[in-house]
Amino acid sequence: MDYLRVFGENVRLRRLHLGLTQEQLSERADLHRTYIGAIERGDRNVSLKNIVVIGQALNIKPYELLLFPDEKK
Repeated sequence: MDYLRVFGENVRLRRLHLGLTQEQLSERADLHRTYIGAIERGDRNVSLKNIVVIGQALNIKPYELLLFPDEKK
């Protein structure tokens, strides 16, 4: 699994854990909803700035969104 897919899956799982829609997350992060969808599908190469912004919007440390499933606690 590549980092784009890992990041996207981690964003999606955290968003669902918080009970947020893609639209609610996009509002929190001040990003477009379709951009969030593309990230979750692993279709977008996300900038470091947006990784930090999304982490803040999801109340999680940005590096945690880059962890492969077997690296999580």
